[in-house]
Amino acid sequence: MKPGTPVLRPTRLLDQLRERIYYLHYSLSTEKAYLHWVRFFVRWHGRNSEMRHPRDMGAAEVEAFLNMLANERKVSASSTLDSLASGC
Repeated sequence: MKPGTPVLRPTRLLDQLRERIYYLHYSLSTEKAYLHWVRFFVRWHGRNSEMRHPRDMGAAEVEAFLNMLANERKVSASSTLDSLASGC
């Protein structure tokens, strides 16, 4: 974390994300896109078992998610980069 970055007060993941997006002065459309990708990432990994918090996941889960987007969903490379940038 950069010096001067405020400590996140909310405890819920999406609330933390919203606060960070607000702090960075991102647009509302960017916020909506990031929230969509984070929700989709969490739900996709919880589809066959109990949902896990993203902090308990690592590079393997992110890679599997991006591969699914590219191969099964035929999502464009720019969209997969958006999902990667959103913190998935």
